[in-house]
Amino acid sequence: MTSFKALWVTESRPGIFDQAVVQRELADLPAGEVLIRVRYSSLNYRDALSASGNPVLNLQYPHTPGIDAAGEVVESAVADFRPGDAVIVTGYDLGASTPGGFGQYIRVPAAWVVRCPAGLSLREAMLLGTAGLTAGLCIEKLQHVGLDAEAGPVLVTGASGGVGSIAVMLLTKLGYKVAASTGKLEQAEFLQQLGAQQIIDRTLLRDGTEKSLLKMRWAGAVDTVGGDILFNVVKSLQYGASVTCCGLTASAAMSRASVLPFILRGVNLLGVDSVELPLAMKAAMWEKLAGPWKLDGLERMAHEIGLDDVPEAIGRMLAGRMVGRMLVRVD
Repeated sequence: MTSFKALWVTESRPGIFDQAVVQRELADLPAGEVLIRVRYSSLNYRDALSASGNPVLNLQYPHTPGIDAAGEVVESAVADFRPGDAVIVTGYDLGASTPGGFGQYIRVPAAWVVRCPAGLSLREAMLLGTAGLTAGLCIEKLQHVGLDAEAGPVLVTGASGGVGSIAVMLLTKLGYKVAASTGKLEQAEFLQQLGAQQIIDRTLLRDGTEKSLLKMRWAGAVDTVGGDILFNVVKSLQYGASVTCCGLTASAAMSRASVLPFILRGVNLLGVDSVELPLAMKAAMWEKLAGPWKLDGLERMAHEIGLDDVPEAIGRMLAGRMVGRMLVRVD
């Protein structure tokens, strides 16, 4: 096979971006040591931004989005991989300047490729995807600085989204009491099924923005939304507690930030990145997600679509109507 299907994003007019599934040729793919037949991908917020021409990403068009891909090696120029090996690629330049997982084939550097752990199928790997990887990294970092299951509830903001919903499930599995914040209160039952013991209206986390400190509530937090909500969480942490920051769906700016929570309560704001993370650290987290942290019931928070359905799903995500994870069946 020399041709394959891929989602193709073009700028038809200045500022107007169109998405369509087209036929591409293997010869169109860039140079790289590993050619992979993609079976599954997943839709992430970054994919929705890149497919709609968000200027922050500074991408060149046309291009194929998809920062996640799981499939089998077809060709390899390195001894580490052989045809038929099940592999995962997430982040780095995939779905940016390099054609991404919304195509049936990708060709990438071997330094981006992780073996799919024995405990995960390719489908399960993409039910998790970058969202699951990021959620795992957030919780691992919180544990590293002393997150205590007996100290009180752990807050997850943006809990009905991809990273948030998996964070709720992981924290619950690991024995923490979880408070889930969401702007979609109609999803309260969904979040409770994932393990959340407390549901919080997102608007309540905006109260007190003008104050330097708020009442101490959280033993830790995973924040996926950013903005003033994030800093209100910082101001609400228990003494010495920490919050991980991995998203900006609300805003990239914190207009009322100050040093006071840090110097009066010794709290920590911890950044988490899963895009440029060294490959060995990604591989270690995938092994954890396939082993001691493996989640049962991922289907409860996932929706499966085909490649032709991705443009409509992107519109729903950008409109804030997405809940849980969106698995993309590329094959």
